[in-house]
Amino acid sequence: MISKIKTAILVLLLSMAVHGLVYAQDRPGSDEENSIISAVSEMNAGRVRQARDILSAVLAQNTENDAAWYYLAMTAMMENDLAEAEEYLKAAVKLDPDNFWYRYRLAGIYGMTQRQEMTVEMYEKMLEDFPKRSELYLDMVDLYAAQGDYEKALETINEVETVFGVTETLVMYRFNLLRTLGKHEEAYQSLEKYNKDYSSPYVLATLADWHMSMYNDSTALAYYDEALDLAPDYTPAVLGKAETYRLTRKYDEYFDVLDGFVRSDMIPAPAKSEYLLAVVQRTDPKFILSFAPQLDSVMNLAVARHPSDSTILQTAGIYYYSTDRKPVAKDYFARNAETWPESLSASATFVEFLMYAEDWDALSQEGRKAFGRFPKETTFLEMASVGDYNLERYEDVLEICEKVLEVAPNDSSSTLRSWSTMGDIYYKLGEQKKAYKAYDNALKVNPDYVYVLNNYAYYLSQQGKKLKKAYAMSKKTIEAEPDNSTYLDTFGWILYLQGKPAEAKTYFKQAMIYGGKDSPVVLDHYAEVLYALKEYDMAFVYWNMARQKNNGDIPDLDEKIEARRKAADR
Repeated sequence: MISKIKTAILVLLLSMAVHGLVYAQDRPGSDEENSIISAVSEMNAGRVRQARDILSAVLAQNTENDAAWYYLAMTAMMENDLAEAEEYLKAAVKLDPDNFWYRYRLAGIYGMTQRQEMTVEMYEKMLEDFPKRSELYLDMVDLYAAQGDYEKALETINEVETVFGVTETLVMYRFNLLRTLGKHEEAYQSLEKYNKDYSSPYVLATLADWHMSMYNDSTALAYYDEALDLAPDYTPAVLGKAETYRLTRKYDEYFDVLDGFVRSDMIPAPAKSEYLLAVVQRTDPKFILSFAPQLDSVMNLAVARHPSDSTILQTAGIYYYSTDRKPVAKDYFARNAETWPESLSASATFVEFLMYAEDWDALSQEGRKAFGRFPKETTFLEMASVGDYNLERYEDVLEICEKVLEVAPNDSSSTLRSWSTMGDIYYKLGEQKKAYKAYDNALKVNPDYVYVLNNYAYYLSQQGKKLKKAYAMSKKTIEAEPDNSTYLDTFGWILYLQGKPAEAKTYFKQAMIYGGKDSPVVLDHYAEVLYALKEYDMAFVYWNMARQKNNGDIPDLDEKIEARRKAADR
């Protein structure tokens, strides 16, 4: 489509600049032409500014030098200034309207700027003037298809075949266009026709895929085998054959093909890992469980064949993690990170695994190591702090927060999380003043950060202090997230403490709808509100629910309930 033309133009920009250079060299040697040669050398070396200076100097002396205008347009394209490139190309075309490359580039500019009608018009004129340029026909197919004129695109393919002969590329163009038109049977018949006269693994594998989709598995296998006779390591045919065996439950044959696929030296490791990962992530878990020994063997063989390939090591780690063998998975993720210490992805995957595996001690250590390798990635430090937090190393968490604030003072997301975490930790350590100061700093970064607003408001309510401030902060949280039971609980509880149990009840009823029944704290608060409204029976219903879910969240809950029961004479 148009995007193909755009890509082609940008690639040709550097790789085919020699065409314009040949044009310039065909003229008698001159200082101008030597300057243009120098400019092209600068372009190919990536020194665009220097090239522009040389070409501008040429044009200052002679505005009739079409080659200088052309290459100046090329520099503009390299800097993504298409409007300027168009202006320069028009100047070149005006000076030499018979130059194919000048017009071809200008047509490309039209295509890149979505002026399809102008692009088509220019291509059609070029086809009249340059009927032997095959690239024009293929671009025209893309242009017609982009406009939705598929019939004209098909006609153009027929013209190309008449002039240049049948090729696999043209056959697949026609195939895709026919399928777009909904002419599926005709599409596959076109492939069958091609296959009778020519041999192509791609076409054969495509036919096989189609027959497999029609449940003609024996015919599909025959086509896959024919493709593999031509190209024994053609990956689509190998995997198509494997999937045919798997879907028809011929598992012995499936693993034989898969084994050969992994053993092949002709198939690149990323292609192997891509398929194995798809098996792990998309296949029925029962299949993974039933054939764990065979899959273990395949995965271990893949690692043995590619012991240092990052994609293979990562896939093995994912496989063993998904089959609940965390120690083995850890070894593969660790090996990947150690083998590729410069790979941010390898380190990030390992650290992320440790977090999901809840290996807190290793997370603390490896997060710090990863930050040492990538000192701009403060996320590694933050992940290390998750390990420290779960190990109750609160001073270490604070130390990491201070470090993040030091190294990334302009990263608002990181500083916000750091101040927020510091507030939580200081409060846990009983240092309320420091906690509130940290929260204030967090809210300076983002005044609407609901997590901090809620915690800050709740802690103030716990102490019975500054309830007006707590109310204002909490109100912002329920306005932002009206279906968050935690925020509704905080707001309702503050209303209760302000002596407004009837208003509080409304918010607790909403909290019950959005998951509050799963929290003993929310249930206890609601019970207190109902008790204050003298709705004793319902209050004790919710207290009993809180008692059933309480797992140390509310100390002395049983004693409090009994005291309330006696006071209410229930």
